[in-house]
Amino acid sequence: MAQVYRGGKPYPAGYPGRLTPHEVRTRAFAACRRGVDPDEVREFQARVADELAMLNETVRLLSQENDRIKRALRDWQAMHARECRPPQERVRNSGLW
Repeated sequence: MAQVYRGGKPYPAGYPGRLTPHEVRTRAFAACRRGVDPDEVREFQARVADELAMLNETVRLLSQENDRIKRALRDWQAMHARECRPPQERVRNSGLW
């Protein structure tokens, strides 16, 4: 497999890193004879970068909420474990079966 590069450095383990809004905004493309309108490209890059920034913020907020819920569950489990009596020793069945 060919080594993939980003910013002059190889990806760790061959996998791409996260694309940042700054990279999207500042990406330059080579000009060609029958290219696209540079203004449309820049407008599209701005839209993509804005959406990427919004998605990164959403992921950050959801991660914080997930951590908060995990802490609350751990606290509840600890409180519940203190309040519950330990199970009594099992008594062997003295019946016929």
